[in-house]
Amino acid sequence: MKIQERAGAGAGRSAAPAGPAVGDRLPTPPRERKPALAALAVLLILVGALGATMLVLQAGDRIEVVKITEPIPAGQPVTDSNTTSVMVAEDPGIHYVEWSQLDALKKLKAVSAIPAGVVAVGEMFGDEAKVPSGKALVGMSLKEGQYPAGLEAGDVVAAYRVGGTSRSGSDDDAGTGTGGSAGGGSDSLLVEQARVDFVQAGKSDDIVSSANKPVTLLVDSAEAAVLTQAASNGEVALVLVPGN
Repeated sequence: MKIQERAGAGAGRSAAPAGPAVGDRLPTPPRERKPALAALAVLLILVGALGATMLVLQAGDRIEVVKITEPIPAGQPVTDSNTTSVMVAEDPGIHYVEWSQLDALKKLKAVSAIPAGVVAVGEMFGDEAKVPSGKALVGMSLKEGQYPAGLEAGDVVAAYRVGGTSRSGSDDDAGTGTGGSAGGGSDSLLVEQARVDFVQAGKSDDIVSSANKPVTLLVDSAEAAVLTQAASNGEVALVLVPGN
């Protein structure tokens, strides 16, 4: 009887294998660790922090200095209209003029022509302009047509006498018809080569300029007298020549 009861109990069981209980999770494989990627991430963070620190340190070493915005002829001072302020990296080897020293700088003069766009340094200024030995600065006021378009400081020009009577003529030969003609003659060339020390820039908003253009030439001392005389009479015209 016991054997039959056990057989009947076994026949009632299902032959299918018992599945996992509801709610149980399958085991997951352990995650693979990558120490090289972690080290790279830490390195990138350190590099970024170091770069930010360097930028902060460099910004702390910058100073506000004077920058020239318009050409300044020799012997002329700086003004509020021809200067501005810029930030530069501090360098003990360069004698920058700090923006806070602008008022003191106005009391000095440019020792030579200063072009626009440069940062002012102490060596550019002094109590008076320095003219090279054997040279002279001659100023003149020229009308349109008496100077080439685009004339700038540093250009090399020739100066001619125009609109007047050449000195080759005289009252003695006037009756013979050999007197000099206006703008002509062998001495119409006043200066073969002169360097433009200063020229006033024109204003872009002026359609027609009615004012003359101030120009200063650096010439040999021996040529200064005749050039000054012709300039005072408005008889000078400038021509660009090779050497620019």
